[in-house]
Amino acid sequence: MTERKIRVRIAPSPTGYFHVGTARTAIYNWLFARKHGGEFLLRIEDTDEERSKKEWVDIILDGLKWMGVPWDGEVVYQSQRMGIYAPHADRLVAEGKAFRCFCPPQESVVGKDASERSFKYSGKCRDLPNEEIEQKLAAGVPSAVRLKMPKTGEATFTDAVYGKVNKAYEDLDDIIILKSDRRPIYNFAVVVDDHDMSISHVIRGNDHIANTFFQVELYKALGWDVPEFSHLPLILRPDRSKVSKRKGDKGVTEYFAEGFLPEAFVNYLALVGWSPKDDREKMTREEMIAAFTLEGINPNNAIFDVEKLLWMNGEYIRQMDSNKLVELAAPYFIDAGITTKYWIETNWHYVVKVIAVLKDRCKLISDFAKFGGYFFRSDFDYDPSGVKKHFAVDGTAENLRKLESSFSEIDDKNWSHDTTMQALTALATELGIKPAQLIHPTRLATSGATVGPGLYELLAALGKDRVQNRLERAINYIEKGQFPFAGE
Repeated sequence: MTERKIRVRIAPSPTGYFHVGTARTAIYNWLFARKHGGEFLLRIEDTDEERSKKEWVDIILDGLKWMGVPWDGEVVYQSQRMGIYAPHADRLVAEGKAFRCFCPPQESVVGKDASERSFKYSGKCRDLPNEEIEQKLAAGVPSAVRLKMPKTGEATFTDAVYGKVNKAYEDLDDIIILKSDRRPIYNFAVVVDDHDMSISHVIRGNDHIANTFFQVELYKALGWDVPEFSHLPLILRPDRSKVSKRKGDKGVTEYFAEGFLPEAFVNYLALVGWSPKDDREKMTREEMIAAFTLEGINPNNAIFDVEKLLWMNGEYIRQMDSNKLVELAAPYFIDAGITTKYWIETNWHYVVKVIAVLKDRCKLISDFAKFGGYFFRSDFDYDPSGVKKHFAVDGTAENLRKLESSFSEIDDKNWSHDTTMQALTALATELGIKPAQLIHPTRLATSGATVGPGLYELLAALGKDRVQNRLERAINYIEKGQFPFAGE
């Protein structure tokens, strides 16, 4: 017997945002396929005509592309396959493995009362005589098709994450597989689709375990090879509730818009429920592919920690080439009205220096625009608390003028972190003050802020002309004495 080729899939429904749980399922399937030289397929289950929307399909496709988790082959759309399911159901009926159910919905169940939400098919049509079936069909009585489940024993399957899973047949229903309008229900369509796509391994969320019992029975009834199953733990919020759009949790494309890097997002999400069995956290795609195993998946539900994701994103930003970061950060600068595409292109070398100075503080690509506007505009406001603490002090304007004079003696070609530090330190010694008494007002004068990157990195990136112009602006501001807190 030849070994089956590894073929896995994800099969999202385009009825809402691209959930991080779906994204992680895609990542695990993709890693598994790439590790074993197999294929990762994409099927869109878009048969819910009322809820399925093209824009939701686009969000799924765009999210996978952004994550760098490409699918193989053409996308399969379930809505385009609606004619293939009924003949399989009819075959099961002909073989006595399924039966026609003529019961109206309100008459087809027995069991607990409505408040307990637990019902089971009554079995009324399971053993109808053929003559009665033919009469009802001839009379045009609507009928669904139900799978004829065994009545005794246990349904079972082996899961790569949870091991052997069992359930008594008496607790399972003769489920409908084809509705009276000849449309398939989920469990039946999934089995037919996965068979037709030659899926060897089904890797999906553990909320599908209950479905798997029925799907295994369908595979057996149809005489098809049963794929291997792996059910993934759920992803929970820190309060251990399910991740949900209604609770404000973001979809994949929102993380992209906020400035997360796909490398960091995929790296973090892969570790939410899976471990490479060592202490590694930051891993390349190649390292994850090499290390990934289904056995490494933790069966316990996992917590999605946004703060941990932010930390990892910051780590990726710090280690990324500054030229690449300029390309990624430029749209945020432009959208914020800080600068223009043309200005960035014509001042590329300067923007690279700015990015290099800022990246130790940034956890998101959008942070560059949030923290770095003063590198591009000199008409910023001064932080009021900083003005009160650093500008409204006797002698500040005079000290800044002396610093401006010291800086003017630095040759343009030698302007750097070290030369500006030497000039400021020498002046502080000459004035008999601590360097901090020059550092803080200089930072405020050149950036408008009291915090930021190291002052000398800031000065080196701004360049001599900008620094001197900003010092002059601050000196004039101080000398006018019209501070925001005047009159307090």
